[in-house]
Amino acid sequence: MSGAAMAQRPVQQADRVENKPAKVEAFVQLFNEVPVRDLVANLDTKVETFEIAGRVFPLTLNDESKAHNCYICCLTSAYIDYAMDETRNFAGRPLLRRALNALIKACAPLVRASGLDRQAQVNNWLYSTNPVPLLDRPAIASLRATLTARFPDRAIVIRSLNDIADPATIAALRAEGFRMLAARQIYIFADCSAAPAMTRDMKRDRARLRATPFERVGNGDFTEADYARAEQLYTMLYLDKYTPLNPHYTARYIAEMHRRGIISLAGLRRPRGELVAVTGLFENGGTLTQPIVGYDTSLPVADGLYRMMMAVAQDHATARGLFFNMSAGAADFKRRRGAVAAIEYNAVYAGHLARRRRVAIRVIEAVLAWVGVPLLRRFEL
Repeated sequence: MSGAAMAQRPVQQADRVENKPAKVEAFVQLFNEVPVRDLVANLDTKVETFEIAGRVFPLTLNDESKAHNCYICCLTSAYIDYAMDETRNFAGRPLLRRALNALIKACAPLVRASGLDRQAQVNNWLYSTNPVPLLDRPAIASLRATLTARFPDRAIVIRSLNDIADPATIAALRAEGFRMLAARQIYIFADCSAAPAMTRDMKRDRARLRATPFERVGNGDFTEADYARAEQLYTMLYLDKYTPLNPHYTARYIAEMHRRGIISLAGLRRPRGELVAVTGLFENGGTLTQPIVGYDTSLPVADGLYRMMMAVAQDHATARGLFFNMSAGAADFKRRRGAVAAIEYNAVYAGHLARRRRVAIRVIEAVLAWVGVPLLRRFEL
């Protein structure tokens, strides 16, 4: 086949994400019944239902006036605050760290000039990773026309796209004028077979899970006290150990999301005692994500609590033949458990916005492509 013919061949993509209307409605209803800050303590947003081309999505609306908003609704937080925080990974390379900090600070006025925080974000489940349903060019054109007419001063944003899960959707978005802003490097466990190849570390994790003195806690076994403890465990890991910029999911959030059937929960507890580890799993069509992980960080690392929670999630995916997006972070850990890296993108449409904002977004796209992506790949972040 000639190169020209290959270039014209349509990109293939499995339709792994369903967005069941009942689940979308349950999610949107929750965030309209309960104050957002009672659910995600460091977030301000408005949540609606958006339907286009037979697909239903949660839609979030945000304004730039909300200072220090969580990055899941605020690209300034993602590209400035979170990026600055991530330079801690270069603590052993002080010159590089200083250079990156200087670059981020220099780009901050550009990011603010883009006005990206004034946005309408499609398919925002308010997770760090939101699996995106397959979208073709007609659906995207309709989405773009509807949202730009309704929100003439807001950027249109879709997060969590990657070349492994979403190649056809990304190609269609580009063709319809969306810019692809690199966000981070994520890890995909894509072996959906009933018996995936088990690395040595995966075998050790399962052995640890079989031998642990802690009791397994199933999805139907969670109590009110467990929800409160789950918030504590998540906070220990994601906010205290990692960064307070991560979404601050509350006990109320965990309880409501679980009771309404939006996420499932699993964990480990002391014999007839309190939880020591927890995970929340979001299953959407043929895709699994793990928005909640937490454990008692005061316990010995040798207890393997994080390892066991990741094993529980991988086993859940394998048992159901699911494509598992393991999100970002713990890069070496995930690679040693069969995951492969992919660059994640934020798709942004700004063709209807002021020229100053459009130019800023194009420059951001170029800087991320020429500087951000090579750094992510070089240092395997």
